[in-house]
Amino acid sequence: MAELIDFEERMIKTTEVLSSQYASVRAGRANPAVLDQIEVEYYGTPTPIRQIATISIPDPRSLLIQPWDSSTLKGIEKAIQKSELGINPQNDGRAIRLVFPQLTEERRKDLAKQVRKYGEEAKVALRNIRRDAMDTFKKEQKAGDLTEDDLKNLEKDVQKLTDDYIKEIDKLTAAKEKELFEI
Repeated sequence: MAELIDFEERMIKTTEVLSSQYASVRAGRANPAVLDQIEVEYYGTPTPIRQIATISIPDPRSLLIQPWDSSTLKGIEKAIQKSELGINPQNDGRAIRLVFPQLTEERRKDLAKQVRKYGEEAKVALRNIRRDAMDTFKKEQKAGDLTEDDLKNLEKDVQKLTDDYIKEIDKLTAAKEKELFEI
């Protein structure tokens, strides 16, 4: 028999994924999380930058990437250029420096649009989880494992869970948008 907690765990995972997506959206200040989505070809295997280099924040507007193996320097540089970061890496032969420029108003609006898109995708995922839960509980009721009253109560609980997590996503989205428009 399916448990409500199983569906709640999937909803929690959805909000965690959204949080990590928001961390990778740069907001004008240096944040190593923007590199989380970027992978470098390392001995034939796509590898996250964090696994092949040290990433430090020498000042609020820049990141310093120091690879452990200097032969990966060019690969890291190319991966950053291909990414949607919009920052040109500066390679000095030993490390790569990423300088985050002040965001223009237009770029802030684009990033806010991207943030809202991520939020909407997360809400769709939550609604899909709700649908899966409802379908599962209806099948159990048809099979005789649940009474009509139990089904109604579970449907109410699933709807409340969905509403709570959608509110959480709205909060996360609003907070990220506010961060983007801070100067």
